Amino acid sequence: MSQSFDVIVLGVGGMGSAACFELARRGRRVLGLEQFPLVHARGSSHGHTRIIRTAYAEHPSYVPLARRAFEKWYELEQLTGRHLLTECPCLNAGPPGSEHVEGVRASVRAHDLAAEELTGAEINRRYPAFHFPGDFVGVIEQAAGFLFVEECVRAQIDSAVSFGAEIHAEEAVRAWKVVGDGVEVTTDRGTYRAAKLVIAAGAWATKLLATIGVPLRVMRQVLLWFAAGARPELFRRDRFPLFIADVPGVPFYGLPAVDPFGAKVARHYGAPELPDPDGVSWDVSASDVEVMRENLAAMLPGLGAFTKGQVCMYTVTPDRHFVIDQHPEFPQVSVACGFSGHGFKFAPTVGEILADLAERRNTAHDISLFSARRTR
Repeated sequence: MSQSFDVIVLGVGGMGSAACFELARRGRRVLGLEQFPLVHARGSSHGHTRIIRTAYAEHPSYVPLARRAFEKWYELEQLTGRHLLTECPCLNAGPPGSEHVEGVRASVRAHDLAAEELTGAEINRRYPAFHFPGDFVGVIEQAAGFLFVEECVRAQIDSAVSFGAEIHAEEAVRAWKVVGDGVEVTTDRGTYRAAKLVIAAGAWATKLLATIGVPLRVMRQVLLWFAAGARPELFRRDRFPLFIADVPGVPFYGLPAVDPFGAKVARHYGAPELPDPDGVSWDVSASDVEVMRENLAAMLPGLGAFTKGQVCMYTVTPDRHFVIDQHPEFPQVSVACGFSGHGFKFAPTVGEILADLAERRNTAHDISLFSARRTR
């Protein structure tokens, strides 16, 4: 089998499905290749809900991309008639001088964002589910919410197909190479050729982009749900915000209870870095739950029994910033990887950027922070 396309996209998770959609609706003949069933739970684009926020602690350069992502998610809702994004305030909390809170403040200043400063006592009074230490400080923003992650990926895939994209599930890529001005991709089923290639392979970028120049590692992370306890009303989204708590040693984040499983919480970073996804255990263990118990007992004592767990992967770069760029050696290849556990919210913006790079090798979005050449 040998077929030709305008663009081949490797990986049809959050970023790859967005690229397929954006390219297809621009009239390109697109092939998306996914090694697992579509909308699977063996990568980084699952877990029911994901936070979207604007006052971005990681760097002020993310703020315009987040604003564009809100616009694109709303557009996708309008196009598909599906509910994908629910608005909800986001609380950023930590000890005085915490890196996360100070990062949020920097983005607020740089982009004149609306945000409210709170002391630890004020947080606890306003949101009585929290029992933060008295010396904690917080910044809360309204321009935030959560995405129904699997529905988002499904909507992007369905929209790509509606515009003519060809999506192949359960077809593993064995190799890719540049041939003349184009590319050739070999899978378990055959060989495909295209003028351009987009690689958005999540944790498998550690193998497909081993020579990209930015070191990529894989970090196993566990999502946990706990029952809303004796006072479930305290964990509804009208009384409980999204939160990111910069707790020394075990920073963690959470979302309100939006289903019978209760509130969702998870550590952010802190796990060993692995060379590739092959070493990831997909079973949730008792120790995975216990690592959160101390923080939850102290700061969210109203949560009840553990109800569900799920494993996902971060693909991390040394500086924890993304890689979104043309391949340093092959200009017909665009890459998006290393999203370091905070990328999903940007998926439609990244899809737009990847389509721009594939079509004209540049984009109006400022992606200088994400250069594949930054570590050279």
